[in-house]
Amino acid sequence: MFGLGPGELILISLVILVVFGAKKVPELMGGVGKGIREFKRNMNDVQREIATPAEREALPPGESRSVEHDDAVEKEPKRLM
Repeated sequence: MFGLGPGELILISLVILVVFGAKKVPELMGGVGKGIREFKRNMNDVQREIATPAEREALPPGESRSVEHDDAVEKEPKRLM
């Protein structure tokens, strides 16, 4: 993991504990986790947008592939009685 051994990880953990305090560390780690989740979600969105035009070019003319939802299906408007 990034070339860090167990001794270095323990030392880094102790420094973080001393600097931020025991009460702030869980909040700090929660914020880091949320940041990583958002970063991964954004990366997946970018990869999906890059892949979508490539898939459209690979299809024969006249064919379309739906991604996540089908926009081609039109809903019938509600009728007022």
